[in-house]
Amino acid sequence: MPDPVPTDRIATIDTVRGVAVMGILFLNIIAFAMPEAAYISPRAYGLNGPADRFVYYATLILFDGKMRGLFSFLFGASLLLVVDRAEAGGRDPAAVHYARMFWLFVLGMAHAVLLWRGDILVHYALIGALAYVFRHQSVRGLLLLGIVLALIDALVLGSIPLSYLAMQASGGAQAAQGLLDFRNGFGVPAPAVIARELALYRGGYASILAQNLSDAVDSLGDTIIIGFETLAHMLFGMAALRSGMLHGRWSRARLWRWVMGGMGVGLIGYGGIAIWIASRNLDVFAIIAGPIALATPFRAIMIPGWAATILLLAGTNGPIARRFAAAGRMALSNYLATSLVMCFLFYGWGLGQFGHWSRAALYVPVLAMCAAMLLWSQPWLRHFRYGPFEWLWRSLARWEWQPMRVEPKPRLR
Repeated sequence: MPDPVPTDRIATIDTVRGVAVMGILFLNIIAFAMPEAAYISPRAYGLNGPADRFVYYATLILFDGKMRGLFSFLFGASLLLVVDRAEAGGRDPAAVHYARMFWLFVLGMAHAVLLWRGDILVHYALIGALAYVFRHQSVRGLLLLGIVLALIDALVLGSIPLSYLAMQASGGAQAAQGLLDFRNGFGVPAPAVIARELALYRGGYASILAQNLSDAVDSLGDTIIIGFETLAHMLFGMAALRSGMLHGRWSRARLWRWVMGGMGVGLIGYGGIAIWIASRNLDVFAIIAGPIALATPFRAIMIPGWAATILLLAGTNGPIARRFAAAGRMALSNYLATSLVMCFLFYGWGLGQFGHWSRAALYVPVLAMCAAMLLWSQPWLRHFRYGPFEWLWRSLARWEWQPMRVEPKPRLR
């Protein structure tokens, strides 16, 4: 029997979100378990054999940037749902929206400082506050604005490899320092840099907390760098909702066209980039120019392709699709629970496994965590209206404790 779903939920959106919250861990696991540079360049750490290379290229082609973009896509759609329902219910949509963004920012900062440096909630709260301005745009207007922002993002990211080439050509002490910074961020850092990071995250909670606080402040600046892309995908998600795609109103033929176009073109593009990176043996320029700059247009088209693929699978409404939808209804709780579990596994205040696993081996806990999300979300929602952190966020945003338990239906005699 299907689980009780609140009447204001759209199951298709929940299903896509359930896939995204699992898929994002396929990239985030590197940031949980290895030095920071390994997230960008596999040569920086943990590239020990063919299996490690295989998982790097597989995650690059299928997941890199796509799951974060899919979350942004869904965030934009959810933003519209919330403000539309606020207006329909006679509430001030701006007050409702900005209360949600304020408390999401607070939860994100707590997550970033107290637990994990890789938080994305703060970024979504800031960009989501801006996305509200575009809520009355038509589907065409949202798409055009999104395309303009995506082009700006491509120009910003394209300037990074150009800066690297300019530094290589110029010479001098300043250029040498710049190239060293590129090496530490996009290539293989000096052994001392790696050793310091290993010691930090294998150490106690106090030192990690201090580093998290510093990183959280620094990451606010990253909102500007990746904000164009995030806002573009939020606008695309708003357009997808307005067009009926995320309501499940598109025909299967139309979804298939997006699968073939988005996933087909994207996979070909990413496959070519992966081959080129491999031909350069993952050097600094290949890492900067490939996944960061050249992949930008292919990433943009693969995100709606991913959404269309999941919607086709969700259309069956089978037991597996319902489990993904349940995981999506609890995406915030599952996201934060993932951080807690992975930080406990890898950080020194827990089991202290930071830097001890190969890249390929890390996908054992990834798959285990994905299975846990599928297993626990549906039973939880049989008894409770929301995930624990969804309930907290909703209660804070409304400044009133929300009913949590699902009232049992009266038994017929």
